[in-house]
Amino acid sequence: MAAPSAGAQKLEQGIQSEHVLQLQEQLRDLGYFKAGLTGYYGSVTKSAVRKFQQAQGLSADGIAGPATLNRLNKKVKAEGETLRQLAKLIHGEARGESFEGQVAVGAVVLNRVQSSAFPSSIPQVIFQKGQFTAIDDGQFNTKPTATSYKAARKALNGVDPTNGALYYYNPKIATSLWSKSRPTLLTIGQHDFTR
Repeated sequence: MAAPSAGAQKLEQGIQSEHVLQLQEQLRDLGYFKAGLTGYYGSVTKSAVRKFQQAQGLSADGIAGPATLNRLNKKVKAEGETLRQLAKLIHGEARGESFEGQVAVGAVVLNRVQSSAFPSSIPQVIFQKGQFTAIDDGQFNTKPTATSYKAARKALNGVDPTNGALYYYNPKIATSLWSKSRPTLLTIGQHDFTR
């Protein structure tokens, strides 16, 4: 993942994006961010940015503007590991689906991060035991495509074709009676999306 251009980027509270996720990863790597990686710029991210700014002698306003991002990019390289994990999950779970269907699978992960019923970070949701077939059967370990990355970015940037779904399944191959008992919100491709 390329670092956001310091001159063209300003991140602040209320934003959800792949750039916020990258910011959180960088702050975590430097020891300032100790919460779940969500891609959402909330009060915890603002506080971490403020602490980084104070330590660097920058204006501590909690907004990651050009000066803060430039200093951060000099301190730690942006690896984009969480984006890669989301793209791998999308590829493993929905590579045969339409682009909208792939974005929808990514959106379910982000919806779960925001739900109190699930872990509060993208990696924790992805690797939660028994939740995704691609993790259980090894499809997660296949190389994601450019389309999978594009779908992951769309979901991280707030696109949710499911309107808040927390689950999905393929009714043609699903064996879980629990999954099938949930009311379907919508169907995209081979997946039924539910809450």
